[in-house]
Formats: sequence, structure tokens, C-alpha cells
Amino acid sequence: MNFLSHAIPYLDDPLVAVSTGVPDFLSVVDRRIRARERMATAALQSDDIQVRQVAGGILHHIRDDRWFHNTPAFVETNLQLAVGLRDLLPGDRGFRPMFVGHILIEVLLDALWIRDFPELARRYYRLIDDTSPELIQRCVNEITGKPTEKLAGAIRRYAEARFLYDYLDHNQLLMRLNQVMRRVGLAEMPDSVLPWLQDAGELVESRRVRFLTPPDGSTLFPPLP
Repeated sequence: MNFLSHAIPYLDDPLVAVSTGVPDFLSVVDRRIRARERMATAALQSDDIQVRQVAGGILHHIRDDRWFHNTPAFVETNLQLAVGLRDLLPGDRGFRPMFVGHILIEVLLDALWIRDFPELARRYYRLIDDTSPELIQRCVNEITGKPTEKLAGAIRRYAEARFLYDYLDHNQLLMRLNQVMRRVGLAEMPDSVLPWLQDAGELVESRRVRFLTPPDGSTLFPPLP
């Protein structure tokens, strides 16, 4: 899942909701620092309620990713998108198509939430704005045992950029995807993939309920339109 989808089920617990983004924030700040399940589980016993809440957000991220990435819908769609991208970019038989397919499913689900329930995105960003990045950084440093002074700044830049809204426009979406490509050392995608992004969006939307239904059939998300 991407940032908004991770946070939506927990919006009534602001620090928990914001902290669902911590694993992804850390992947940008310093990939050597990992918010692992074992560490976050241990932190649930902390005397500091804020540490417990941040740990809870991290655990939700990890556990929600676990079921989400193992749904048949995710596995099937990721492969289908990767094959389509390989056909569109002959000779690209490397890691990039599967990586792009994985990311694209997640960001397109966020785009659908923003399109259909714009108040959810506004509410999420209000929580980000109202939460101290320094507080999250302090708690994460305690949980991981590997202090960083970069996390607070990354969260603040994330709040200012509001880049989740870019996912609604395919040109902006491609730009954001290529930012990720550069960050991980992969070749950028050309403008010729824009029609494929349109098709990908329709495919993801057609399987939206399947993506967002945990194996136990529980209901985490608002009813879809």
C-alpha cells in the first residue's frame, strides 16, 4: 500500500495514522535504518504512550503490507502490468517492470481514494500538518536504536509537497514514478508509457475491492462508491 491507503483505517488515531508512513519515510532518509516488526512489537511495552502509538503505526504498515502483497489480486495484477510494460519497452527484461508494477498498483489505489473521497486526503494531510515531525523522529530513534536527525525534515518536506495529488494526473504520475526510478538507480520511463498508465489505472480500479479485502474478510476501509 501507499501512504494514504496505509493511513485510512487509522485516521481516528492521528499519531498512529501518520506513523504508518514511517517505514517509507526511512527508506528515503536512510535505507540502513529499518523499522522492523520485532522492534516495533517490543516498543508496545514502552512507558511512553507516544512511542507506543508510533510503534503501532509501524506495525500496521508492516502487517497490512503482508496481507496486501499476498492477495491474489496483487500478485496477478503486478505480473500483468509487468508483462504489459515489457511489451511496451522491448528489451527491458530486468527488474524494472516488476518494480514499476508493484509501485503503480499502490499509488493508483491512493489516486482512487483521493478522486472518490477527497476529504480523506484533506483529513490525512491535516493530521500530518498537526503532528510534530520531531516527536515522530524521537520515537523512531528509540524504537530502532539507530538515531537519525534526517527523519523530521523528510516528514516536513513530504507534508509541504502534497505529492499524493499528483497521482491523479498521468503526466505528473509519470514524473513521480521517474523520481523513484532515479532514486533506486533504474532507467526512467519515456512519455510513450502514458497510454499504458491509463490502461493500468482502469485495471487497478476494476480490482479495487479485491485489493482492499484482507484474507479474513474484515472491513478496514470506507464503503466504495
